[in-house]
Amino acid sequence: MSAGSNQRSEDQFLCSICLDVFTDPVSTPCGHNFCKNCITHHWDVNNRCQCPMCKKEFHFKPDLEINTLLRKVVDQFRREAQQEASSSSSEQQAAKPGEVPCDVCTGTKLKALKSCLVCLTSYCQTHLEPHLTASGLKRHQLMEPVENLEDRMCRKHDKPLELFCRTDQTCVCSLCSVLDHKTHEFVPLREEYEGKKAELGKTEAGIQLLIQKRRLKIQELKESVKISKDAADRETAEGVQVFTALMESVQRGLNQLVEEIQDKQKATEKQAEAFIKDLEQEISELRKRSSEVEQLSRSEDHLHLLQSFSSLKAALPTKNWTEVRVRPPSYEGTVVRAVSQLEETLSKQKKKKMEAELKKVQQSAVDVTLDPDTANPWLILSDDRKQVYDSDVRKKLPDNPERFSFYVSVLGNQSFSSGRFYFEVQVKGKTEWNLGVARESINRKENISLSPQDGFWTICLINGNEYEANADPQVRLHLQSGPEKVGVFVDYEEGLVSFYDVDAAALIFSFTGCCFTEKLYSFFNPFPNDGGKNSAPLIICPVNQTV
Repeated sequence: MSAGSNQRSEDQFLCSICLDVFTDPVSTPCGHNFCKNCITHHWDVNNRCQCPMCKKEFHFKPDLEINTLLRKVVDQFRREAQQEASSSSSEQQAAKPGEVPCDVCTGTKLKALKSCLVCLTSYCQTHLEPHLTASGLKRHQLMEPVENLEDRMCRKHDKPLELFCRTDQTCVCSLCSVLDHKTHEFVPLREEYEGKKAELGKTEAGIQLLIQKRRLKIQELKESVKISKDAADRETAEGVQVFTALMESVQRGLNQLVEEIQDKQKATEKQAEAFIKDLEQEISELRKRSSEVEQLSRSEDHLHLLQSFSSLKAALPTKNWTEVRVRPPSYEGTVVRAVSQLEETLSKQKKKKMEAELKKVQQSAVDVTLDPDTANPWLILSDDRKQVYDSDVRKKLPDNPERFSFYVSVLGNQSFSSGRFYFEVQVKGKTEWNLGVARESINRKENISLSPQDGFWTICLINGNEYEANADPQVRLHLQSGPEKVGVFVDYEEGLVSFYDVDAAALIFSFTGCCFTEKLYSFFNPFPNDGGKNSAPLIICPVNQTV
């Protein structure tokens, strides 16, 4: 009989409980075979009388008789195995580094085939023979060869570790269960082994899911980079088309534009590369953990699996990538800000570009309404909460923390903490106003500067004809004509706040390089009534995207 055929035959004669060749085989009513002692002990330690293989439950414990035919076949198999072991003993190889050597061999140590948990000894094929033939040794529990068999013995009672204490989550011997852990919950090692092995299967499935999600995230990031690069290419081409028509006097402006766009694209690619590198590192770590879990889940060594389970079950040092994005940089105002520095001859090209840009930012339009809980008591809000103006009467309102007490101001009801948003406000007929966006934590009770340092990004009209950007210091705005409708655009991630004259399709001013870390709200200050001179309301208008 060849080694291969003998191995295939052995699989047919293994008891699924002790994982050894049948001893006194019996058959259950459902047709499965076990060692008589194994199945009897299994039913004694479990509350239910059911088949370990198919889980069929029996209402009464069956009377089991030895299957004489199967016993004859098993005995024949043992004899053939012994003959094969005897004939091949001379062909055995010496144990190599990393392999378990036979503990009985003298001189050259041969490779061990099995380890005995009763003898605490590992045997080569020749020295294993008594355990396959001697009736007293055939009952010993054999397993795949392992080193340090003494670690499988209770150090206190010098008995095999054959039970698992669920209370203390440790392996114990039979005496431990009576003396040191008598009030604890115990199960056989194999039962706990099966449960932990099932958990390892779930862990492996979870790891594979994490790997798949990160692969999808890498694909998403690469696609974001491609979209960003396409946008950069389009913007660069448009800028080149504009500036190549100029004389040498405008060449510097062209180079500056291209460099700015390329820097933004490089920053986007660098950010994506960093994310991808982190994801690939996590995949590498997950694969390593997967390999360890897979190797452990295949182990038939109960103790080794249980002792290694906690470390492999520990949470993986992975990052939650659900909200991670690479957003294409915003180029709104890029070409316009460059073109505005050129000769008057570029005015037509600038106008054309500005109209296209405004139309683009208008695609980020949001519906904004006023929040009455933030409105200064001197303000009047329309029923639809789209208009606000200063009155001559101070209303009696609760001074809640959200309400403006010093400035006649009000915030929008909607908050924004990511992405892009745009809204338009009619300022027609007013002599003074201030509007833009503000962060959530602004001071609403005292006289402070309405500057970015204090959490405001706004522009204003004062004295009927003076337009200013409330930067630090103030920036005087020289506008050809006063806007009647102002568009406000914010790109949260880009740190950009831009103001547009909607009717003229012109950029008024941009705050760039802002660092937003809080929720942003739309901000409205209609200024005092001034005896009726400034009685016109600020009106939040619907966005017409047909400009």
